[in-house]
Amino acid sequence: MSDPSPTTQRVRVTSTRRDATTRRDQRPLTREIDEQSNLGEVFVAGLMSAQLRLAAMVLGFGALGLGGLPLLFLLIPATRSLEIGPIPLPWLILGIVVYPVALVVARYYVRQSERIEAEFSAVIARREP
Repeated sequence: MSDPSPTTQRVRVTSTRRDATTRRDQRPLTREIDEQSNLGEVFVAGLMSAQLRLAAMVLGFGALGLGGLPLLFLLIPATRSLEIGPIPLPWLILGIVVYPVALVVARYYVRQSERIEAEFSAVIARREP
């Protein structure tokens, strides 16, 4: 009498093409970010911390620069009475020099924030299938 259930052997199927692209079952990173998944939150938190570091650095520079001027005038009395031409030094610094420095700092901030966002976009684009 023969066996009622025929035995089947397993067959392993492989590809001879080693350079063939494998099928990815990964979700796009933009979808992870949109759905606020754990992975998306990690990427957004990294972006936000980089932006926060930049903003803190620029604000710290401004606070030290502008906040240090009254301290300079207080600690070194000669700076209060020093004149460059007919204009007193404190008036010259606070009325003229501060604005170009503020523009340079603002330009630095904009360029760095654009660089941070470009790097974030590049990471997102690299991880897209």
